[in-house]
Amino acid sequence: MATISIPLTTRLEKSVDNLVKNGFGTNKVSVIHKAIVRFVEDEAVIAVLAAEQEASEGKAVKGDLKTLLVYDQ
Repeated sequence: MATISIPLTTRLEKSVDNLVKNGFGTNKVSVIHKAIVRFVEDEAVIAVLAAEQEASEGKAVKGDLKTLLVYDQ
């Protein structure tokens, strides 16, 4: 597991402290970890919703994925 050191503004640190006090996490590390997980999940949902929107607008790519995919080996 990697360890990353990041500077936080006073405002962000207070927000993290408040999240710990309100039970979002047991400590600052768990709050930040949960926030990153939630962000990644939210981004995945946004990507799916965008793809669904494009598909409903007829912008979806149709066909066999192997023939659509172009890459150098």
